[in-house]
Amino acid sequence: MWHEPGGGWGSKSNNSPVTRTRHPTAEWLAQQIVEAFPWGTAPTYLVRDNDRAYGQAFTNRVRTMGIRDHPISPRSPWQNPYVERLIGTLRRECLDQVLIYGERHLRRILTLYSLYYNETRTHLGLAKDTPLRRSVQQSGTIVTIPMLFGLHHRYPRI
Repeated sequence: MWHEPGGGWGSKSNNSPVTRTRHPTAEWLAQQIVEAFPWGTAPTYLVRDNDRAYGQAFTNRVRTMGIRDHPISPRSPWQNPYVERLIGTLRRECLDQVLIYGERHLRRILTLYSLYYNETRTHLGLAKDTPLRRSVQQSGTIVTIPMLFGLHHRYPRI
């Protein structure tokens, strides 16, 4: 599901064409989430804003699918930038560089990127460490280990 620049909403499932609407209803959004995650493939959590379009029909459907619905706090726009930053980073560093051949391929790429992001990619906000702390060798020969099929690399010392 995505929000289009012109103000409309769109979605596409594996078995249906792209559907769009300028005025999404809770029923329409509920159907889109079912089509986006068929056969028990739904995520554990859904973080979303408090748009009125996410009405009772949507929240009931999400709950019956076993998804924990976490709308951001009312009047808390500062909570949106975190997910927007993650989506932007994911697009720039990964998805804009790779041709995706299907859902299985996308899931594989996202899994590999998640490993890279959390175990290898340094973050300035973490004093150039990774979210999952890593040991750093002070001496040794530097080797190159390709990650994400060579899109990114790791440079450990051995």
